[in-house]
Amino acid sequence: MTIDLDRRRLCAAAVLLPLLTQRVRADEATVKIENFSFTPDTLNVKAGTVVIWSNDDDIPHSVVTTDGKVHSRALDTTDTFRFTFATPGTYDYFCGLHPHMKGRIIVTP
Repeated sequence: MTIDLDRRRLCAAAVLLPLLTQRVRADEATVKIENFSFTPDTLNVKAGTVVIWSNDDDIPHSVVTTDGKVHSRALDTTDTFRFTFATPGTYDYFCGLHPHMKGRIIVTP
């Protein structure tokens, strides 16, 4: 009986241990930069989401919110920029090098 109980505990530990040691990952969403545009141009995410901009264009671009709180460096081809949107709200942004390129992140609770 002791052996059966020990086996059950070992089995339970084998099942639970990976679950307990997994890191909790924040949600992620991606915006592609290509053909002088942000795709999607409007992105809806929940608070705490990490938004990743990926430059798939042949020239540098940047990401700048209209309130100036988010500002990336110039992103060369294949470069990425990550920002965690912790606070709900609407964040309009543009490319600092090509201001006609515009996008919007809508963050919900």
